[in-house]
Amino acid sequence: MLDARTIEIVKSTVPLLESANTALTEHFYRRMFRDNPELKDVFNLSHQASGRQPAALFSAVLAYAKNIDNPAVLDAAVERIAHKHTGFAIQPAQYDIVGHHLLETIKELAPDAATPEVIDAWAQAYGALAGIFIGREEQLYQASEAKAGGWRGTRAFVVKEKKQESEQITSFLLVPADGGPVADYRPGQYLNLHLDATGLAHKEYRQYSLCQAPNGRDYRIAVKREPGGVASGFLHDQVAEGDVLQVLPPAGDFFLEVAADTPVVLISGGVGQTPMRAMLDHLLGQGHAAPLHWLHACENGAQHAFGDDIRQRRQAHPNLETHVWYREPAARDRPAEDFDAIGLMDLNKVKDRILLPGAHYYFCGPLPFMAMVKEQLSAWGIADDRLHYEVFGPHQSL
Repeated sequence: MLDARTIEIVKSTVPLLESANTALTEHFYRRMFRDNPELKDVFNLSHQASGRQPAALFSAVLAYAKNIDNPAVLDAAVERIAHKHTGFAIQPAQYDIVGHHLLETIKELAPDAATPEVIDAWAQAYGALAGIFIGREEQLYQASEAKAGGWRGTRAFVVKEKKQESEQITSFLLVPADGGPVADYRPGQYLNLHLDATGLAHKEYRQYSLCQAPNGRDYRIAVKREPGGVASGFLHDQVAEGDVLQVLPPAGDFFLEVAADTPVVLISGGVGQTPMRAMLDHLLGQGHAAPLHWLHACENGAQHAFGDDIRQRRQAHPNLETHVWYREPAARDRPAEDFDAIGLMDLNKVKDRILLPGAHYYFCGPLPFMAMVKEQLSAWGIADDRLHYEVFGPHQSL
């Protein structure tokens, strides 16, 4: 429990943090990777290069400083980050390294303001926050290990099937090398891969949404080839059926959670459909009787993964309606069969079908796409507690 003086000092540094902005976290990462290069095997360096990770960390540090006297408001963020950390197998000792570099960064960027009292207050504040994360992550590690078919750390899985689902997306069916069962998960959660192979400059941890309902036997993920993507390129080009991958347990705070009589609308753009597929698979497998809507947008038929599968499900389940947008259909794409509308997704065009009493809306895709979805749904008066979304990579609010 932090004392009043410590809280007062930390809150007094908020203007300093705001003036520094992401220069603070960019400096932090530079010095940490300089002095602890082994952490390059943990952090996604592409997110460093894009600026997304420094921006996400800055937002988290600023939010903590502003709410240090009421940390309960950060519970959702703590839960999300703790799940992410389990996917990197983060250990308590690594928090000591991060804390050291955070305090040194404050000293180096604001030497006049970084008095011993300020540094001590931030040391206490960071220690309290680290304790929260370490405790929650240990709970998650133990919960994963205790599940039927569960484990802790990495476990060897064999690529049983590698299937190209579209020009850019390939799915991988993974089965445990030890022949045992696998732990269940909540539809919408992701699987964590630890890639360590000759040809990779660093070990790479990546998280990919599970795209089928849990079955106790195997896991399926779908991976989009990203331009210049180290991990996605490795999986697409070098991993073959029969190869072994090291896998950490499923995790994630984005998952389906609805009553049996709740209408569900699943909205996706591009590869954002992967967690939606697990949700749909689960709902249909459970005989969900309430209305289900599948809304998807992509470039064209060549980029449309799992299209045939969704069409078959629609034909087999009368409570499932689908609507697909192609931004620029190709000559071979069939209207009313492959797609329903041309251009960008516009929910207002299907408002009369999907604005249902008590419905819950789950959506995932590129950030601008999700911002559009949230804006349109919110404009209809749908409460935030019925809107659920997942951001791939470092989290950003819409």
